Amino acid sequence: MAVETTVRTSGYGERPSRLPGAVVWTKAPVPAGAGAVRPVLPDGCMDLLWSEGRLLVAGPDTRAYDPGGPPAHWAGLRFFPGTAPGCLGVPAHELRDRRVELAELWPAALVRRLRDRLDAARDPAAVLEEVALERAAVTGPPDPLLRHLVAALDAGRPVGATADELGLGARQLHRRSLAAFGYGPKTLARVLRLQRALALARAGVPFAETAARAGFADQAHLARDVRELAGMPLSGLLALG
Repeated sequence: MAVETTVRTSGYGERPSRLPGAVVWTKAPVPAGAGAVRPVLPDGCMDLLWSEGRLLVAGPDTRAYDPGGPPAHWAGLRFFPGTAPGCLGVPAHELRDRRVELAELWPAALVRRLRDRLDAARDPAAVLEEVALERAAVTGPPDPLLRHLVAALDAGRPVGATADELGLGARQLHRRSLAAFGYGPKTLARVLRLQRALALARAGVPFAETAARAGFADQAHLARDVRELAGMPLSGLLALG
């Protein structure tokens, strides 16, 4: 599945994590005026973040997030959709459309030790990865049903048919989705469809074909969804790089 992050046109790098499905990323400060800032778009993911002494958790987004602020060094671990709540110990819906200090979720002494560890590290992103791996070893593997749900919706399967395939009722699926992703399965399907469309459009696929291949009713439907979720037209997103 495609994922989106906060990047300028330079200074950003990522690699696959040893934590299944996760991505480790870094962003160097780019001087003001050196390039347009791309908004953080909904992608079904949550991130564990470090930036110049601060430890944060980025919850699941339902709309574009403007990072703003002065240029800064960032390191992050982007969890595969649905896997962060078990590792972080908080239901995803409690962090929906929020950025919170990790100290609000974990004991203060634990966060202080982690902050000291990060401040002394040459590669803070690698430390975040180690922390996530350590937590995952204690909390155990994520529910495999959630990965099946993401795969089915990312392939464009209808929510009702997916629930039947997983042996879940509509209410049970919605409840589990709120805890894992921060919103219901219909919103998750919409977010994943947006990411499919962005990947196609950035590869140069014409908008009408992008709409059809990504699972939209037509190009007008694509345009409405992109504007509602990203806050700008698709052409504007592509112009940001």
